[in-house]
Amino acid sequence: MNFNDFHFIRPVWLLAIIALMLAMYLLRKIRVSQSGWTKLVPKHLSSVLLEQGNEGKSLSLALPFLTGLLAIVALAGPTWQKLPQPVYQIQRGSVLIMDMSYSMYATDITPNRLTRARYKAIDLLDNLNEGDIGLIAYAGDAFVISPLTEDINNIKLLLPSLSPDLMPEMGSNPLAALYLANDMLANAGHVEGDIYWFTDGIDFEDISDINDWSKSFPHRLNILGVGTNDGAPIKLTNGELLKDDKGAIVLPRLSSKYLAGVANQSTGHYQTISHENDDIEALTKPSKNQQEKQQGENNNTGDQWQEAGPYLVILLLPLLLGYFRRGVLSVAAILMFTLPSKPSYAVDFSNLWKTKDQQGQQQYNQESYDTAAALFEDPMWKGSAQYKNGEYEQALSSFQQLDTADAYYNQGNAYAQLKDFDNAIEAYDKALEKNPNDENAQKNKALIEELKKQQEQQQQQENEQQQGDQSQDQQDSEEQQSEQKEQQNKDSQQSDSSDENQSQSEQKKDDQANSQENQSEQEQQDQQQENSNAQQNEAEKDLEQEKEQQAQNEAQPEEGEPETKEAQAQQARQEQIDQEKAQKHQQLLNKVTDDPYLLLRNKMQLEYQKRRQNGSQSGVKKKW
Repeated sequence: MNFNDFHFIRPVWLLAIIALMLAMYLLRKIRVSQSGWTKLVPKHLSSVLLEQGNEGKSLSLALPFLTGLLAIVALAGPTWQKLPQPVYQIQRGSVLIMDMSYSMYATDITPNRLTRARYKAIDLLDNLNEGDIGLIAYAGDAFVISPLTEDINNIKLLLPSLSPDLMPEMGSNPLAALYLANDMLANAGHVEGDIYWFTDGIDFEDISDINDWSKSFPHRLNILGVGTNDGAPIKLTNGELLKDDKGAIVLPRLSSKYLAGVANQSTGHYQTISHENDDIEALTKPSKNQQEKQQGENNNTGDQWQEAGPYLVILLLPLLLGYFRRGVLSVAAILMFTLPSKPSYAVDFSNLWKTKDQQGQQQYNQESYDTAAALFEDPMWKGSAQYKNGEYEQALSSFQQLDTADAYYNQGNAYAQLKDFDNAIEAYDKALEKNPNDENAQKNKALIEELKKQQEQQQQQENEQQQGDQSQDQQDSEEQQSEQKEQQNKDSQQSDSSDENQSQSEQKKDDQANSQENQSEQEQQDQQQENSNAQQNEAEKDLEQEKEQQAQNEAQPEEGEPETKEAQAQQARQEQIDQEKAQKHQQLLNKVTDDPYLLLRNKMQLEYQKRRQNGSQSGVKKKW
């Protein structure tokens, strides 16, 4: 409950308090003890003829005043809880752009700009915590690190691996990153989106190009300036300071004025990095235009307020019990019949003081959409519950009962869920006819038109693929038929030559028999010669073995003598080499499984080579 929103739906009824006070004043003049004879009997005789015991006793005014006051407050309609009419819109997408130029190694903020930017990026992800979020890194060229996703933990794991040394090309090309962010949002179906750009500056030449980009696309550009206006040297990972072509130390400064102007051009925010979290909170805060749009959407959604006036009737009932006697019962009847005939939330005694719509609203808030749809009598609420429950056809029937801009807008949403893009566009057009300023209808219409184009292109590709498959099948069948014909021709040729081959094989068998006889005689002679040579070689080998055994006995140390120092050193060296190989192998395995640095570097390197092969050039002159 938010009592700060307490107000009266019908405050004009509060003027009746003046009439109530006037009535109380008039009742004060009436005496209960007065009778009808007072007007007929003269005053000098009334004191003798009439009883005067109760004279001066006036009617108690506390009870009627309290009863009347509660009735007037109930009629005024006190409320403090708003129940907005549901209107659905596409969820916004966000893209985080990280500057990975070598100037991010500057040390004007500790430990350097890059490290602080990583921490701030994690804070940003925690603040957003909803919607689709993507990650882009750029230097001389821009690359997608993570596509749009709802899993912010995946992006948090990739942030520590980002560094200028990872980028395939040195330099600073923010315009390429902005165009890449727009493509990412458009491909995901986001007509508008929020772009969060963490950078330490831009050149004056880039301002006009970025402003042209802002005019072309409706995205909001929120910039976090990382660094200071004084700047500091760039300390590379090897400990050296970056120098320009003339040998002077590079001293990059934060161009906060340029960045603030660019952010204002796109209705976004600019903040310089700080130690607290107020910079991130300011970046994620809606702009004035967004607040006005949101306020306009709330005004157009037909918001309803939970009226507490009917519940005051419960307090009136005990007070009215004292008037249930002759002549006073009409007071209760008057109070009951003066209530509005059709209030926003009328009293229904047969239904525990709640109407069907109120009961449906309660079930709707508890996300029991099927029960809520059965209870709602209002077509808009009924259709909303059916839409939430996934019953898009039933929701469409409910929305079609109304002829309002919101009804046509929700019809378009239902058609979109049913993949009926033509009727969805037509429904959005009707909504825009009744309310040309309905930006939600404009956005969803543009989105559906884009989805329709993609669907048509996909169908065209499928048709072309089917035609290609049919032609391929026909070609395969023709090739199979030709192969069968060739096989039949080969079989016929083989049958003709089988007889000739049989005769030739018989002639070969006779020739082989004769050659085998001659060969056996020659082999016997060769075998005898080999046996004699083998005996001579064995005798020579035995003599050599005896000489070697004698030499080994002379060189072999006596039993119990330790190994030489040279053998021990050689064994130690071998063990050390094996240990180093095992360590390198384990380090390589650890690097592949845990560190995404190599994966990102290889991925960007391949994409960069493809771009260069396609002839795209970055055109970046500055190298930091």
